Amino acid sequence: MRNELLAAPVDMATALFSPSRPFSRKVQKWIYMHSGNCQKVIIHFASPLKRTKLYKVLLQTGPVHCFSTGSSKLQNNKLSFDKSDPICSQRSHTSHDHPITLTKDHMNDLEDQLQELFNEVKSLLVEGNKASAIDLLQANFMAVKDQIDAGLRGIEQAATLDVIALGFMGVGDFKSVDSLLEMMQEIVSCLHNDDPLLDSVLMHMGSMYTTLGKLENALLVYRRGLEILENIFGNTSPFLITPLMGMAKVFGLTGRATKAKEMYLRAISILETNRGVQCEDLVIPLFGLGNLFIEEDQAAEAESSFKRILSIYEKLYGENDGRVGTAMCSLAHALCAKGAVNEAISLYRKGLQIIKDSKFMAIDDVVLEKMRTDLAELLHVAGREQEGRKLLEECLLISEMYKGNEHPSSVTHLLNLASSYSRSKDYIEAERLLRTSLQIMSKTTGPDDHSVTVPMLHLAVTLYDLHRDEEAESLAMEVVRIREKASGEQSLAVGEALDCLVSIQNRLGRDDDKLLTLLKRILGIQERMLGSESEETVTTLKKIVFLLDKMGRKDEKMPLQRRLSMLRTKYKQKVPI
Repeated sequence: MRNELLAAPVDMATALFSPSRPFSRKVQKWIYMHSGNCQKVIIHFASPLKRTKLYKVLLQTGPVHCFSTGSSKLQNNKLSFDKSDPICSQRSHTSHDHPITLTKDHMNDLEDQLQELFNEVKSLLVEGNKASAIDLLQANFMAVKDQIDAGLRGIEQAATLDVIALGFMGVGDFKSVDSLLEMMQEIVSCLHNDDPLLDSVLMHMGSMYTTLGKLENALLVYRRGLEILENIFGNTSPFLITPLMGMAKVFGLTGRATKAKEMYLRAISILETNRGVQCEDLVIPLFGLGNLFIEEDQAAEAESSFKRILSIYEKLYGENDGRVGTAMCSLAHALCAKGAVNEAISLYRKGLQIIKDSKFMAIDDVVLEKMRTDLAELLHVAGREQEGRKLLEECLLISEMYKGNEHPSSVTHLLNLASSYSRSKDYIEAERLLRTSLQIMSKTTGPDDHSVTVPMLHLAVTLYDLHRDEEAESLAMEVVRIREKASGEQSLAVGEALDCLVSIQNRLGRDDDKLLTLLKRILGIQERMLGSESEETVTTLKKIVFLLDKMGRKDEKMPLQRRLSMLRTKYKQKVPI
């Protein structure tokens, strides 16, 4: 439900300078992640296609304790080491010094202890006892740091840091995770590929690097993990699926679609060879491949991937299983990309009904909520606003029913509803909903938190629609101030807010020179963050050309106009003169 300003332009300036309404669903994830009081703890584990017993993480209430590794002993809540023990002595060297092979019993004991730590941390987080989880993780970090400072830099230390880093991921302390990854990288770079557990540690590092946005680092460790597994099991083993899927995700996120497809297709081929063409494990790579096809505007190929997922689920579980319903919703998404809107709506409704009847998901499940919102968006695109709005109201009602009237999770639904009413030009109702969402976010995160600016900017645009320009300007300026402080002056979020401010100030008749300065600043941000040929950049260029023409500065206008002319074919738009 992309809400562009729908009012008919009175003139070229109105057409160019009307602010684009922020798209509320695109900020849903951002609000969720940055609303500390409502953040949900979710820990993602490695693919079940693993060969080692991978540790899971979390904690118990009660006294904080440390785990021991090797011949270490627990004394006064700290680890001490028996230097006479041959294993401890040998592991004080790096693996380039060729330490003795660790015994199977020793590694099993290490894994058991790491598993125990992970389980304890997980239990504490599930119970909501975040403080105790942090205490436990920090205590164990100090223990392993003592080992490292004493010269122990082997797989035991790397694996222990791995579990601690996973725990901090669950806590949401990404700064600590980043620091731990640096320590882990320093250790694993000196380890041999035949060290036990190294492949599992590398897979976890890849996942954490990806979460932190350090995609090239993720790619490097995934590649090394893949090499290790290929050397052990060959090029067609199902154990390769985890690194292949990790690499596919990184390639997709970095715009290397061809390489991402290669990884997905290789994973699919391996699974088909080892487990058959109808195995359920195919669903994950098929889903990733289908989404990649949609992003690449290859709707027919995407449809094929999602149809295959639907077929697998129907044959395995029957036509009325909830998994079939979710597959139908994914296929509907592909049909929408293909342009078959009515068919997509029908399939979405059928899929949601199957999910409801089978009780496959809780009514307030976040995945089910997204499906309802996707359908609502599609209904708006099809011009069926009333039906779409009914679904959005249902989402809001469910959120309020299960989480309370002022829970931050309701903000997304309030924003979506406000956008729906704005689409129908009911700006009064949109304003009411936006003020409610702004009030909730202000209470939850504080008045200067970045997430507050999302409903605030929506409200500024709505006030502009109501011709309350002075109020709109004040809010837009406040959004700029908060975002500059939170994200830096050259962030894309600041550029979005400045673009809205320029539109408002243009109608207020503010000084053209100041408007031009702001537009050039916006252009610089967009070129740097989105590219010199992005649609957003082109739109800003058109505004600058229009304003320069208005100011009579034709010499400055001409080179920009030539640049726009070169882009005219790509976007099939006329350059304003």
